[in-house]
Amino acid sequence: MSGSPAPHGPAMLVALTPEAYASLGAREREITRFPYRVGRESRGTQRTADGFVTERRDPGSRPTNDLYLRDGEELLNVSREHFAIERGDTEYILVDQASTCGTIVEGQSVGGQTRGGSMPLHDGDVIIVGTSLSPFVFKFRVR
Repeated sequence: MSGSPAPHGPAMLVALTPEAYASLGAREREITRFPYRVGRESRGTQRTADGFVTERRDPGSRPTNDLYLRDGEELLNVSREHFAIERGDTEYILVDQASTCGTIVEGQSVGGQTRGGSMPLHDGDVIIVGTSLSPFVFKFRVR
């Protein structure tokens, strides 16, 4: 989009569900660095062929996400590295990081089945992390 203005004003994620609020720790959070990465902290205990395994990051490792979502449901919606918000020259972009369930932006699926994908983000877009049944629903705002 040649000639379009660069995105300006602070970008924000606004919680639209109690689970989104709990993850943000507030009603909204300003995005201060890009790419801004969102994903699952841990599955907790997972059944494998060899028994049960607890998935967790190594305590000394550097965080891979800026926002961690605690997906405690039996059916997981959130991948460990689910999506990122990038700031391009002319727009903000949501990039699904090859998540299993994908991301829904304004009713349109992005990624899923580990194929990834991207979509421009606009002020007021609703983002659902995972399937349409996911409790993690945010609104993207540019102020």
